[in-house]
Amino acid sequence: MKTVLIPVTSHATLGSTDQANGTYAPELTHVVAQLDAAGVAYRIASIEGGAAPLYGTDMDGDSVNDAVLANEQFQAQINDTLPLAQVKGADYDAIFYPGGFGLLSDLAENQGFASIAAAHYEAGGVIAAVCHGPAALLPITLSNGDKLLARKSVTGFTREEEVDYNTINDIPFLLEEALARNAARYSKGQPWHELVIEDDRLITGQNPASAHGVGKALLAHLQG
Repeated sequence: MKTVLIPVTSHATLGSTDQANGTYAPELTHVVAQLDAAGVAYRIASIEGGAAPLYGTDMDGDSVNDAVLANEQFQAQINDTLPLAQVKGADYDAIFYPGGFGLLSDLAENQGFASIAAAHYEAGGVIAAVCHGPAALLPITLSNGDKLLARKSVTGFTREEEVDYNTINDIPFLLEEALARNAARYSKGQPWHELVIEDDRLITGQNPASAHGVGKALLAHLQG
């Protein structure tokens, strides 16, 4: 059975504020729902292990989000994530980073998961990320010393979307700028509209509306 590693943030607030945050649930659940439907296993992990913070768990009209959040297997995993120290990259066929502002404060600079992801990609694995998830791509350095992003075309949450969401003054850094400075090409579409970019085995989505598309692209790679 194919298995996807899903690293999530351990950081429970928006930057240094006291605003509850973490991983944005719909960006995780809409991909997990597709993995479940396709018979693909997943393992949720985090830097610290244990319960991982989620927000966006009460989205009106999002039946996919509601169904996954009510799933016992999902709840068991999100409340007891695999700690980084126990993650073996060779056990997985793909890595998926869901978004949420929390990871700007930990996965965006964590060398442990970055090393696992670098080895995974160089061994032929697939990496996917959505919304703020591409921040976790920033520290990934390949064995030749090049950054993974250096020759890649990507997207991620935009400045306009930060302004609309009223987070522009509280985020640790602006993801759009970081990606534009580090990737070979950063692209964006209209705010809140779906945009998914595939560059070889790297898949990125701009915002929450792109989560389903990222999941679909990820499954296409896994299924050959």
